[in-house]
Amino acid sequence: MKNLKTGRKFNRKKGQRRSFLRQMMANLILNKRIETTEARAKEIRQKLEKEITLAKKQNLASLRLLISRLGEKPAFELQKNVAPKFENRNGGYLRIIKSPVLTKRDGSKKAVIEFVE
Repeated sequence: MKNLKTGRKFNRKKGQRRSFLRQMMANLILNKRIETTEARAKEIRQKLEKEITLAKKQNLASLRLLISRLGEKPAFELQKNVAPKFENRNGGYLRIIKSPVLTKRDGSKKAVIEFVE
C-alpha cells in the first residue's frame, strides 16, 4: 500500500538523499535564494518550513536540534537572523517562483526558491 509514504526519492539512496537535502537547505539559509528544479524546491520548502518554526522558539533545545539536522553555521544563521523576521508569521516562510526555462540535460522545470521578506 502507498499510505503514509511521503517525499520524493530523487533517484538516490536514503543517506545520499538526506545529505543532499540537508546541503540544499543549508545553501538556501546561507544564500537566502537558490535556483534549482521545481521538484527539489517543493521538497526543500516542505522540510525547511518545519525547521524555521522550530527556530522561532529561540531556546537551546531547538538550537541543538537544528545543529544536528542542518549543521552548525546554517543553524546559527537560521536562529539568529532568519527566524526573528518571521516572529509574527504562522507559516509560508518560503516562496517558489517557477521559471519558464528548462534544464538542458533532462528538460526538467526550473524554479527559484527564496525567503518571503
